[in-house]
Amino acid sequence: MKTFTRWPWTPIFSLGLLLALFAGCTTTKPVGKQTYTFFPPAPDEAHVQFLTAFSGDLDLGRSRSFAEYISGIKPAGPLVKPYGLALHDGNIFVCDTVQGLVEVFDLKKNRAAYFTPRGEGRLKMPLNLSIDDDGTRYVADTLRNQVLVYNSAGEYLTAIGKKDEFRPTDVAVTSNRLYITDLAAHAVKVYDKADQKYLFSIPATTNAAQGKLFSPVNLALDKVNNRLLVSDMGNFSVQIYDLDGKYLKTLGQQGVGMGCFSRPKGVAVDHEGITYVVDASVQVVQMFNQQGRLLMYFGQPGASTRGQLLLPASVKVDYDHVSYFQKYVAPGYQCEYLIFVTSQFGDHKVSVYGFLKKK
Repeated sequence: MKTFTRWPWTPIFSLGLLLALFAGCTTTKPVGKQTYTFFPPAPDEAHVQFLTAFSGDLDLGRSRSFAEYISGIKPAGPLVKPYGLALHDGNIFVCDTVQGLVEVFDLKKNRAAYFTPRGEGRLKMPLNLSIDDDGTRYVADTLRNQVLVYNSAGEYLTAIGKKDEFRPTDVAVTSNRLYITDLAAHAVKVYDKADQKYLFSIPATTNAAQGKLFSPVNLALDKVNNRLLVSDMGNFSVQIYDLDGKYLKTLGQQGVGMGCFSRPKGVAVDHEGITYVVDASVQVVQMFNQQGRLLMYFGQPGASTRGQLLLPASVKVDYDHVSYFQKYVAPGYQCEYLIFVTSQFGDHKVSVYGFLKKK
């Protein structure tokens, strides 16, 4: 069970003061030529470490082989403006909204490739994607106004949604359902996963007294409590429902102080029910316990330093790929799981953080 050292918070109502505070929220310790960046700062116990960041496959430590030079084969170029990401079987899939493709980073080979299906399954502006346990890919394309479905080999299967009345931004997958945000309907639409048949909307009506959605942009499944979390940028909050659409509670409110949101986007939940919320305006990730209390935040807004976030968009928690990033963990710690955050600008397009535990 996680434990967090508490430290006093001072309410902050000025964005300028908040950014000034965040700019000093890391502790960087030199060890020889290596430096390690931790959150929160000393004297509090470190819980999160910035591990590394990458924008292209050459950032993963790969150099072009002689055969590639001779053949003229070029590595996949760097990400331009990423948004959503997903991880599956040693691969990191990142949606690039400018290039209109999904870039796939193979951690086993330190190599990147473009996923650019043609014909009926062609991507135009992929925003978010989810990958099922069997490798099936669900991509929310906001220019096609559909969710495109591909098998584990990347072959196009079908599309969900009518283009003239649907504007999907994210998709979450359970054993039998698909949850898809729809900006046009101000709702999350729920479909049967087997036949893509529409089932119901969350909330059930647009004039719901509680749990009303304005601009639902990102989704997360809380598998600990069987809940659906919806990041509502238009309502400056995260709305929480059960999996049948019953409204449970709201996390956060408008503001730039601690526990408030100015532009919430990505949301994720770890195996202990802790929620991670990206704020693209303040440019940090805030962490909340199951009761909605703020635990800590991490990220370095806009500065040219390790751990920076510049217009962050998506966050994902991952337990399956820790071994690939273990070499970046500071001595005396072990990494329990990884936290991936995309930034739409800057040099750190995909930042990788580790949740730490002392050895």
